[in-house]
Amino acid sequence: MYPRISEAGNNAGCYFDRTPEKLVLEGYRRWTAGFETGSVIAWEMAYGLYSELLGTRNGNRALSELSFFIRTLRHCALCPLKTFPFGSHHVCREECMTLGLIAGIQNCDMVAARTCLNAMACPSRHEEVENAAIGFAETLAEMDQMLLPIPKSAIEDIISRPLRANFH
Repeated sequence: MYPRISEAGNNAGCYFDRTPEKLVLEGYRRWTAGFETGSVIAWEMAYGLYSELLGTRNGNRALSELSFFIRTLRHCALCPLKTFPFGSHHVCREECMTLGLIAGIQNCDMVAARTCLNAMACPSRHEEVENAAIGFAETLAEMDQMLLPIPKSAIEDIISRPLRANFH
């Protein structure tokens, strides 16, 4: 049985306001925006968020793992990475798959994690993306930043929806 968000503690009012989910979602958005725009401002915003939520030392360590994960994913993705604006309480398909991948790894639900991986990455590059995601997920877990599980059925529902226009 999956925990209710109200039982999760840690800013439990909104799923996206929980620290672990915020680190993954906003980190993904900001780091991806840095690559897309070529501006360091988005990366500085990610650094600020991670430092604020994890402290400088842990923030730097987690941000390094996020950076490696996003860089790897960008080179191995089936399509260009999309995002909603920073702070949005909506998520696009790629953001859902990222959350599902990291949550699956952390919660030992490799069926859900691999479902996300299959929807995100070229088959010949799955291992690279999976290894980068594992490094990021484990780093967050070591810092007690555990994402709530996302059921495979929810992930499959998102995958089955028609793709929409770019969000960034």
